[in-house]
Amino acid sequence: MRISLPLLSTAVGLGLTAAVLGAPAATVAAPQAPAQGAHLGYEPKAGSGEDAAANRAFFEAVIKSVAKKRAVNPSASAAAAVTVYYSTAYAPSFRSQISRSAQIWNGSVSNVRLAESSSGADFAYYEGNDSRGSYASTNGHGSGYIFLDYRQNQQYNSTRVTAHETGHVLGLPDHYSGPCSELMSGGGPGTSCTNPYPNSNERSRVNQLWANGFKAALDKALQKTSQR
Repeated sequence: MRISLPLLSTAVGLGLTAAVLGAPAATVAAPQAPAQGAHLGYEPKAGSGEDAAANRAFFEAVIKSVAKKRAVNPSASAAAAVTVYYSTAYAPSFRSQISRSAQIWNGSVSNVRLAESSSGADFAYYEGNDSRGSYASTNGHGSGYIFLDYRQNQQYNSTRVTAHETGHVLGLPDHYSGPCSELMSGGGPGTSCTNPYPNSNERSRVNQLWANGFKAALDKALQKTSQR
């Protein structure tokens, strides 16, 4: 079954190795490239204002989704760590890599954790073919998703792909000029870079975002709930 996604602005991405994944289990139709400003994801030339804006919009969509749920569930709001739920229903070929990237982030930060869910997910992974590569974006209706491109995924390490893309879920921007030890440097260090782990600065930034940034989002959600 082919699933069509709406017209979206691009963000960035990484690739998965076809030899590891084998033949795709399912294919989705990629969003059409914008008329202007389209850039290939996960490679240094993808760093543009449009990409950065799409990354921010994606992160905001995820954090608002989580805050809205916790606003109507006081017991969850009292929990120390925030849980973000994801779906792999439309990216079955990459499910093991997505799971591994979630494990990496869950072991790296303390203020937020990732968990798979079959319903009510805060964002979803999709797979298919797109000349822009892999990226994170929104569907224009407040929902975020990550798109994983097959062709590009033949070039880059599979686990680094999803760990990098998941970094956008948690609020990190791209920094292509960084070294291989920096996860959000993406394809900047080249195809030989296989590091799937965030460095200390990236870990610290995510913890900060999900402590202070999420509190602000939750306060807004609680305020809207009390006004109903």
